[in-house]
Amino acid sequence: MGKVLGDVLGLAAGVAISPLPIIAVILVLATPRGRLNGVLFTVGWLLGLAVLGAVMLAIASPARASAHHHPATWVGALKLALGLLLVLFGSRQWHRRPRDPSQAQLPKWMGAIDRLAPIKVFGLGLALAALNAKNAPLTIAAGAAIGSAGLPVAQQIGALAIFVVIATLGLLAPLGVFLLGGERAKSTLGNWKDWAAQHNVAVMAVLFFVLGLKLVGDGISVLTA
Repeated sequence: MGKVLGDVLGLAAGVAISPLPIIAVILVLATPRGRLNGVLFTVGWLLGLAVLGAVMLAIASPARASAHHHPATWVGALKLALGLLLVLFGSRQWHRRPRDPSQAQLPKWMGAIDRLAPIKVFGLGLALAALNAKNAPLTIAAGAAIGSAGLPVAQQIGALAIFVVIATLGLLAPLGVFLLGGERAKSTLGNWKDWAAQHNVAVMAVLFFVLGLKLVGDGISVLTA
């Protein structure tokens, strides 16, 4: 199981470093029902990652993802395809980045966060986890890595749970500051939000490139072994 965790922890860290979801949870925490909405948003995020990862495990295990304790060919092809997709997204993000970070603009849908009902806040967390252009490929790759290791079911579930928790640290940090930070929480979270908003596109582009190249390397390693 140690090797599997080594494979997926980097992917989990890539999911955790997600500027837009971090900005979204900070905005959610600033709503009149910030405590409730913040928890619902985070739970939705956790559930989105867990369900997507579990679906991948359900596909990988019966599909012979592990052949003689070595990832099957289709797992390597999947990682290679996901890696190339991330590199493509990274190139696109890099060309879209604002030359002046202070001119960066947030997506228009963020302006409506303070008007969302709790159930929609939950759905937003779910969608940003499972449908995000970066998070979905990384979670699918993590599920494939876990499923291809030939582990017992209990260890597969444990590895997925660890992945989900690590991938949620980016949201748990502002939530923890809000719940425990007292009067300084508002200014601290405001500074985090401003920094993330200014550097979101550049951070995402670099992450796409680095994680995409990692998956491409992993895929080539499996296909040529």
